[in-house]
Amino acid sequence: MIKPLVGIICLITSLVAGDSIAETHPVKPPRTSVHTTKKADDPLVLKLPAGFSGSIIAQDLGPTRHVAVTKTGDIYVKLNKLKDGKGIYRLRDTNNDGLIDEQMGFGNYPGTGIVLKNDYLYASSNSGIYRYKLNDKQEVMNSDQPEMIVSGLREKDRDKSKSIAVDNQGNIYVNVASDNDACREAGTGKGLMPCPLLDSAAGIWKFKADVPNQSFDKGTRYATGLKNVVGLDWNDKTNSLFVLQHGRGRFDDFYPQMYTPQMSAELPAETMYEVHQGDDAGWPYIYYDPIQKKKIMAPEYGGDGKKVGTAKTIDPLVAFPAHMAPNGLLFYTGTAFPERYRNGAFVAFHSQSQPLHKGYLVGFVPFKNGKPSGPWEIFADNFSGIDLEKPSGPVQHRPCGLAQGPDGALYVTDDLNGTLFKISYQGGDKGTKATAGLKKK
Repeated sequence: MIKPLVGIICLITSLVAGDSIAETHPVKPPRTSVHTTKKADDPLVLKLPAGFSGSIIAQDLGPTRHVAVTKTGDIYVKLNKLKDGKGIYRLRDTNNDGLIDEQMGFGNYPGTGIVLKNDYLYASSNSGIYRYKLNDKQEVMNSDQPEMIVSGLREKDRDKSKSIAVDNQGNIYVNVASDNDACREAGTGKGLMPCPLLDSAAGIWKFKADVPNQSFDKGTRYATGLKNVVGLDWNDKTNSLFVLQHGRGRFDDFYPQMYTPQMSAELPAETMYEVHQGDDAGWPYIYYDPIQKKKIMAPEYGGDGKKVGTAKTIDPLVAFPAHMAPNGLLFYTGTAFPERYRNGAFVAFHSQSQPLHKGYLVGFVPFKNGKPSGPWEIFADNFSGIDLEKPSGPVQHRPCGLAQGPDGALYVTDDLNGTLFKISYQGGDKGTKATAGLKKK
């Protein structure tokens, strides 16, 4: 058995050393504290690399999940609970003062996914996908008459999100999560063999993006063995799909002889994959151990914490700390940020690593020639607004969605308090302090 103290030491060591691409902890670049403004005089301090500034451009939007920004600067956010009966909001800054002063709601369904492609806005409910035609001003036409693209996606009581991405060949990809954390028989630690959920969940399904009224059985299972993917993005540079997997939960509940509670807090890694047709990431039969840096057979299927899993499954490109919940993925294609960020991946983490007391942040993975070129790092921190090791109150914000604006700025949603952040680059060696005022409603 791996001792818990050894596990923590290994995790902390990887933060400093960084000896592989599939790395568990980040190497931090130089940072500055940049003030943003919440309400009245209660500032939130985001920690950003030198030269960047952050601002809050909208608040109280509701539980905003994913986000998309048009060429004209309009912002569309998807809500996983209806606000005033609407699940999508178009946000607009009409007087160019940097703050949202106009909101227009439509769509009577909650959900997570939203993406812009070829003059259409695609949005997902928890069981289907819709699209809306845009006019020449990038505004939704006939907002009360969306076109149903896909229906009948599996929806259960947990992990309902249907995240979406669109490629350049007219296909749309959607995540269907497992509602059974480790595919166990109810009330036991025994794994179902074979796992019956893989036929309709725990994977990515592909449909045609321009064909209306497709039922679930008309889709193709594109990749399997992915327990829950909330963050995904089509990478135009590699012409391929990248996904972020939420790892499974506890090991020690039914296997205390092999796993301690501390090990359950450290395992498994949250993982990034590049997926292609027919790929299998291995869930529920294997998991990725960030300490051993191996794919390990799950205890439900004969594993003992050391036995290596099958080689037929794909390897992760990046391993993040356990239970940080990577909910947003964006490949940055702009030129406003420094060169090192171009074509790299931003990741929004929705939760935290309990052993490290780190989370609720935006990370960055540098890429070169279509592959990660170094350890992941913390880009924007302190969305929580508290010291996670010695919390003085509740978490204030949970990053969820990411989008790139036409000016190259990075937008970050918060589905806890409905706050929308904008991160920009001003340049220079020293960070600046930027305060964004908010209009009273």
